[in-house]
Formats: sequence, structure tokens, C-alpha cells
Amino acid sequence: MKRMEKNSYGPRIGTQEIRVMKKHLFVLAILAALLLVLSGCDITISGSGPGGSFGIITPTGALTGSTGSASLGKQTKTSGCVVHGGLPDSACTPGAIFTNATVQQICTPGYASSVRNVPFSEADQAYAEYGIYHHYSGQYEVDHLVPLELGGSNDIANLWPEAANPTPGFHQKDQVENYLHDQVCSGTMSLKEAQTEIATNWIAVYNRMPANYGA
Repeated sequence: MKRMEKNSYGPRIGTQEIRVMKKHLFVLAILAALLLVLSGCDITISGSGPGGSFGIITPTGALTGSTGSASLGKQTKTSGCVVHGGLPDSACTPGAIFTNATVQQICTPGYASSVRNVPFSEADQAYAEYGIYHHYSGQYEVDHLVPLELGGSNDIANLWPEAANPTPGFHQKDQVENYLHDQVCSGTMSLKEAQTEIATNWIAVYNRMPANYGA
């Protein structure tokens, strides 16, 4: 009978046993990597943007990435949405951004029109979420909560039917968008700060703007 050789550490492991152990270690390594990725990531789906992607995985809470968009907040409601004091329902319209939009890009003339992509079907969806099925011309505007000129995206989570009246309405919000855009492009305010402020309470920004701004 052939005896297995021994060394100072005990019996020598055969070639087949080594192969099995390597296989098990490889599987365990893959499972550990998957758990690490899934524990720190959210999947965010967005419309096409400057990077041309549709759906990416980004770290939770991150506003950075190379393509797609990351929500400023998650849309948790798609019907029964209600406007509160001129502000959109935060559960329906939390705001969303293109993560690859840079200050250099948004401050380039023509940027907003180059990324604008809101088909009629998406505009109708925004109206339906807020229970609006009939309106006359000029009564509402399907607006980007975070405007395109501040890196906002065309995602439904960033769209809502904003009324012209009572004021401040969508005409006044246009002034806020221009003001914040100027602040970012002049280096007075960071892009992230401007995005957060307009998504949180654009009326507060309007109330503190210089009285003669845009005159």
C-alpha cells in the first residue's frame, strides 16, 4: 500500500483536494464582492442625458458619476400629487440631475436646448400625477424643478405642472433659474448648492433675490 508522504506540518494534501479548495475560495470571493457592491449601491433609472446612458448604478446618496442621472430624492408617489404653496409635492417631484453635467457644460450657451427631451407622453404623465386633465394655454407649464441650465434631467421625478398664477409662478421661477445660473457661472455658488436650493424651496431663493435682478 502506497503511503502518503509527510512533512513537518502534517499530511500532504493531494492535487485534487487543492483544486476543490481553490474552486471554493473563488466562489466565496465572488459572493463577498457581490455583497459589498449591493450593500453600498442603489439602482437609479434615468432618461438619456449628456452621456447618452439609460440606467446606471451609483453609490447611495452620490451626486457624481460619468453618465445618466442621480436623483436628489427618490420619487415615492406617482398619483394624488398636491402642490403646497407653489412648491411641488416632494414625494412626486423630488428633483433629478444629470450627474455628468459640469459647470463648464451648463455655462456654455445652448447647453439646455441640447439636452432638452420631454416628449408629450411624459408631459401628460406629469399632468396626470397632479390630477390635471384639462387646462388652457398659458395656465400651466411642465417645468423642470432643477432646470436644465443647472444640470437638471428630463426624468419624470424632475417634472411637474407649474401654474402661472398665483404668483410667484412659473414666470418668477424662470427668474430664479437665471439668477442661480449666473451665480454658478460666476463662481459665487457651487453647482451642487444651486441644485439643492432650487429643488428644496425655489420660492425662498426668489424672496431673497436682489429686487432689481433681471430689470
